[in-house]
Amino acid sequence: MEHVLREPVEAYGKKHFTPEEYLEWEELQPGKHEYFQGEIFDMAGAGDRHNLIFSNLFVELGSKLKGKSCKPYGSDFRIHIPQNTLYTYPDITVVCGDIISDEPDEEKLKLPLALFEILSPATRNYDRGDKFKLYRDIPSLKEYILVDSTAISVEAWHINSANRWELREYKQLAEILDMPSLGITLPLTDIYEGAKLKS
Repeated sequence: MEHVLREPVEAYGKKHFTPEEYLEWEELQPGKHEYFQGEIFDMAGAGDRHNLIFSNLFVELGSKLKGKSCKPYGSDFRIHIPQNTLYTYPDITVVCGDIISDEPDEEKLKLPLALFEILSPATRNYDRGDKFKLYRDIPSLKEYILVDSTAISVEAWHINSANRWELREYKQLAEILDMPSLGITLPLTDIYEGAKLKS
């Protein structure tokens, strides 16, 4: 797996970590780190426009999902994919029903229905490529939404009736993002409110 921004983090004076060692080490760190196949990788910080778009998305998703069994969670929540060992922090995770957790990682979300990543120049290739491949190992995942922070552009992947991943692209502020698995829609004007980007 190639990481555009990543180099393995040196800790404990060694290169390979067990998941338990990673979780213990991560609890002491000020920033966030991914874990994959024994290696730990630094995660990039977010810029102002990224944070604005995140806030817009999170608030609107919370409003649209109010009263439903599905809830959005922010990037402080770590998910784990046992099928490929990845631990990571999506920008937004939507889980329906109870949060599934087990020891030793009480914050671990194992069964998300939808994941959202806000693209930046440093992360876009990873989020579209290797990370999406790893996310597809999540058996419950039905929606993967990529929101560009530098242009009006949303790439919405969802599982179609043939059980295949299908892409819908949105490039105009007048368009409305459809999330069939969540049963909601979201105008791009709400996602990009205040971002000062033009179609």
